[in-house]
Amino acid sequence: PSHSGTLTLWYSHTMSPLWQLTLARFREFFREPAAVFWVYGFPLILALVLGLAFKNRPVEQVRVDVRTDGPGGVEAADKVRAALEGDDRVRVTLGDEAASRDRLRTAKTDLVVTPGSPPDYLFEPNRPESVLARSAADNALLRARTDLPKPRESTLDEPGGRYIDFLIPGLIGTNLMGGGLWGVGFVTVDMRVRKLLKRFLATPMRRRDFLLSLLLSRLAFTLIEIAILLAFAALFFGIRIRGDWTAFLALNLAGGACFAGVGLLVACRAKTIETVSGLMNAVMLPMYLVSGVFFAYDRFPAEVLPVIRVLPLTVLIDGLRAAMNDGAGWESAAGPVLILTAWGVTCFALALRWFR
Repeated sequence: PSHSGTLTLWYSHTMSPLWQLTLARFREFFREPAAVFWVYGFPLILALVLGLAFKNRPVEQVRVDVRTDGPGGVEAADKVRAALEGDDRVRVTLGDEAASRDRLRTAKTDLVVTPGSPPDYLFEPNRPESVLARSAADNALLRARTDLPKPRESTLDEPGGRYIDFLIPGLIGTNLMGGGLWGVGFVTVDMRVRKLLKRFLATPMRRRDFLLSLLLSRLAFTLIEIAILLAFAALFFGIRIRGDWTAFLALNLAGGACFAGVGLLVACRAKTIETVSGLMNAVMLPMYLVSGVFFAYDRFPAEVLPVIRVLPLTVLIDGLRAAMNDGAGWESAAGPVLILTAWGVTCFALALRWFR
């Protein structure tokens, strides 16, 4: 009897629509070499290229014009130039007042210095690089003074504080978003265009099982993808997870489920490839730009930060960076996991209601 019960349980499990639909998604995916490359190969190439380019982001140079028609003439301008060039960040150009002001107006230089005691600074207060140039020039001129003691300096270059450590969580988040939207939303519309959904309709399949199979298969692909990307980052860039591994895993699962739900919602009514492509780009592009993938989103105006912080990609990347670089555990991951889960459940419920 126990053997018979086990056999019945195995048969009911393996022959369930959800299991068979999920298994079919796996077979379709791994039989397409191009799909395997874009899911697993392309993110590694992207991480390698961006990692090599931004492993240690160089300090940005500032452009400074020194007037030759100020007090002291060319001789005073040469002394100021020598002092400024003591800082590797500063690139100096000599010129008269008219040429220097015109270069500043057209953003060809960041600061105009008129030699004197004290020197006169002309800069554009609405350009961040101009304000930074003013500080860099002031610092260089102070360092050139022989009557001031030289400060002692030391540097810190450890894993966790490099730009590549900032970048990798952003790439993981964008891979999860792209995989969820393209791997679920695009596939669904493609099946609708090829009339496969009508064929599924003729089978004893519940709509819920079909949509869940897309979501579950996407989560499985996501775990493999993240494992490969993390191994690659650890091998080539020495990146490791400093926080709780279970919290990091939960963030990835919640993020994958969230964007799979968003992908289903985007595709639930779209009837053409062009329509779903436009909708997915409309969803993804704003988050690419504002969610802190390549630079901190704090640079945006304070009025829009509350909206940016609740976007699913922002929530995911903030949680991943906390787990990877700050050594955070569940105390920091619990909130992002709940927010991402709420996004995913809401989008899946709406997709289930509106799906055709």
